[in-house]
Amino acid sequence: MNSTTPQVIVVGSYNRDHVWRVDRFPKEGETRLGHAFSTGPGGKGFNQAIACHRQGAETLFIGAIGNDALGTQAQNDARDESLPSRWRILDDQPTASTAVWVNDAGNNCIVVNPGANAHLDAQFVRTQHNAFADAKLLMMQLETDLEAIEAAMDLAREHHLIRILNPAPAHPRLTLTLLRAADLITPNETEFAQLCGRFLDLDVDASALASMSDSTLHALARRLSPDATVVITLGTHGCFVSHDEQQRRGDAASSYRVPAEKANVIDTTGAGDCFCGALAAATLRFHRKSFEDAVRHATRAAALSTERAGAAAAMPRYDEVVARFGSPSD
Repeated sequence: MNSTTPQVIVVGSYNRDHVWRVDRFPKEGETRLGHAFSTGPGGKGFNQAIACHRQGAETLFIGAIGNDALGTQAQNDARDESLPSRWRILDDQPTASTAVWVNDAGNNCIVVNPGANAHLDAQFVRTQHNAFADAKLLMMQLETDLEAIEAAMDLAREHHLIRILNPAPAHPRLTLTLLRAADLITPNETEFAQLCGRFLDLDVDASALASMSDSTLHALARRLSPDATVVITLGTHGCFVSHDEQQRRGDAASSYRVPAEKANVIDTTGAGDCFCGALAAATLRFHRKSFEDAVRHATRAAALSTERAGAAAAMPRYDEVVARFGSPSD
């Protein structure tokens, strides 16, 4: 299948990651020596596109870069991965870059300069309309201009694509209307708590979500987006799935949990992106099975990604996940 007929379209961000390994995070004003450094491709959109592509779905990435050395590297990164991409190349904005600190426990802190990502505009997305005609699924995040996301949503609705929104990072201009335009929403616990505070006027403790009852989480998810499937990732506690009662996507229950897989964690950078990309691919691969099978496979892919350093580079391939954990029904 060529780049004009993808199964999955990812509209999102590309960043060049600069990663330092440290024993612990520095305190304010403190200088610490790192014990390793690496650089590689990242950005929530590109990470998810790579994850989806490596899980076997024909994927097209749409993003923005600067007309600079990092922008050239971005094109090389996509080419090396054989990932079809359509770039908006800007002369007046730099390619986005990030500074990532990873401590010995595998946790991370990240600072992002959005650069060109903030200028991926709606008009450029609309000019890619031919790619949407035969695609099956659209995946988006919030590291780009929201008008570009809205344009992608409109094209996906016109061509009857499944619309997945990973509402990350928190965006001050996100509207409830845009959130509810998605068929699947994939926040982590922090993002879900923020969405509840913003749109439901509820003070929800993100750290307490994993210990809440299924009925409480299900009720919150239904209030937040009544028609969408909401998948809340809960780190080491796995994830929680909430369906609209009329749209269970092949599942017997309207809400349930899927536990996390055990992993020898080295680096959690990009694990959430791996989950989202793998979930998109698995939603198509296992469309004749239950949605729970897709979620379970995505959880396993994310676990395997934490055993490798880096973001996009750490995304596992489908056969690697199956070799390690078996098929979703196992």
